[in-house]
Amino acid sequence: MFLAEQIIYGLNELNEFMPASDELLSGLGEIANNGRVLAVIWHAYFSALVLALALGVRPSARLSGLLLSLPLFSVSVLAWAQANPFNATLFAVLGTVTLSMPARHSERLQTAPWWAVSSGALLFAFGWIYPHFVETHSSLTYLYASPLGLIPCPTLCAVIGIGLMLRGLGSYAWMVVLGAAGVFYGIFGAARLGVTLDWVLVAGALMMLFYMVAAYRARRA
Repeated sequence: MFLAEQIIYGLNELNEFMPASDELLSGLGEIANNGRVLAVIWHAYFSALVLALALGVRPSARLSGLLLSLPLFSVSVLAWAQANPFNATLFAVLGTVTLSMPARHSERLQTAPWWAVSSGALLFAFGWIYPHFVETHSSLTYLYASPLGLIPCPTLCAVIGIGLMLRGLGSYAWMVVLGAAGVFYGIFGAARLGVTLDWVLVAGALMMLFYMVAAYRARRA
């Protein structure tokens, strides 16, 4: 509760540096609707990752970091193109963190406990269909053209979801950084932009942080 209050306070402090909510929503909507071809590509990309995991493939932390950094860099590039330097800079940092922090680990990752895998799968599924911003007459469109890999919240849902399933890529620092980013963007979207479904991202990010604490305590025991 204290963390949420501090983030909301920080969001209020950012108001003078951030564009108006309507402008932010309009920019996110433009990215989501003008980038549908790219969204389809990212859906195919993530479906290949999930299929590989379902078939028992367990990539190294180094490779996982590389694969999960790409959609974060994609969000950064599109934010720059939309003249949103805040999102562009932060997602460039998140992409770099995801690429570099697990790089020291070359061993194969194993899946997390069942409750973490279940939570990660649900969060990933939510990011996959993320039913906002895309203008469509059919809900089926969300299955292949939701703004996954295009805008912050659905992309963080997918990356954190897979990371949660893979034990946080074996990096406490990675879990802290991505978990904090998920909490921030989830509260920002819900409290500042009025996208109430972004509370799902907050819940998933907190689950990531909870898993990190549980894993740390288990290792110390």
